[in-house]
Amino acid sequence: EWNMAATETQSMLSIGLIEKDVNGDTLWVWCYPAVGSEFRQVLLSKCCLTQNNEDFHTFVFGQFCRSWYYISTLEVQEPTPLKKVTHLSVVITAKDFNPEKYAALNRILCRMYIKYGSPVKMMEVYIAVLTKGICQSEENGSFLTKDYDVRKAFLAGSIKDVVSQFGMETIILYTAVILKKRIAVHHPRIEALLEFTRVLPALSWHRKDWSILHPYVHLTDTELEHLSKCPGYIAGFVDPEVSNRSDLFDVYVNLPDSIITVSQNAKEAMMMGKLHKDIGHLILQSAEDTERSDSHVIKDISLKTKQILAHLGTLADQCEGSKITLEHLKQQNFPPATENFLFHLAAAEQILLV
Repeated sequence: EWNMAATETQSMLSIGLIEKDVNGDTLWVWCYPAVGSEFRQVLLSKCCLTQNNEDFHTFVFGQFCRSWYYISTLEVQEPTPLKKVTHLSVVITAKDFNPEKYAALNRILCRMYIKYGSPVKMMEVYIAVLTKGICQSEENGSFLTKDYDVRKAFLAGSIKDVVSQFGMETIILYTAVILKKRIAVHHPRIEALLEFTRVLPALSWHRKDWSILHPYVHLTDTELEHLSKCPGYIAGFVDPEVSNRSDLFDVYVNLPDSIITVSQNAKEAMMMGKLHKDIGHLILQSAEDTERSDSHVIKDISLKTKQILAHLGTLADQCEGSKITLEHLKQQNFPPATENFLFHLAAAEQILLV
């Protein structure tokens, strides 16, 4: 109990409130503790109430500057003391990736605010969860941090859906993720983007690193400047203009048309050979097996990756300082595409002597 609360204290960063009033104005009305102005502008731009189209998104999430944000939006319905407010969004920022956890907490916070019309009640819930990892409220349901294991969040997407959409081409995605390349994904619907992109980090399960995920990026200087500082990433864009921004990606995924394109500058590192074909077949076979769950498929892919990494590790151990040299790799007489892949993988895993 205590441990769980301790990790919570470190993960939630802030809670904020955005309101849309009867005049159609949308304002950032409150937050605790303070949120920096740059981050606040980004959060406002992600909230559907500030976007001029009529699209309504009940829940979106993303990452900016190493903080995750979770935004839930509701229409205000009677009975409520909020007479001039038509819609509201609750924004939680946190250090951890866990959309389901924060969607559930946001729902409670939204209901609290609609019922009482005061941020004080929201703050009480926020502080209870922060300190105890739990909040109980008769009418609004209770919330327990420990119900939301991070592994569950990592496995919430469907790898089988990805494979059924892209088939053998899934190997391109696998290679890009494992080599820490920059992947840009486009879909006009944010929900489709969130659902698809959150699965991809699982292709390198041995890293369990979801910090590479930036599922909701706008083509603004502020966001792109921060994105460009990340060595490899999976970034989602609703704006089709991203397809013309080849400076942003090594691999481009056009989700509505199911087309994956490898950019010119990444072709060499992404060269495919027999090893890729084998991995591709394994992914396909595993994903098409109706008996196997999504987490089974992730496990199958991970086992294959671990075999390759073990092989690399053995090669590294034969070298000075356990770092592979290109020379030593060449002595193994692998087929060119395999040698090339292992070279780039060793670099990604930081066991290459440069």
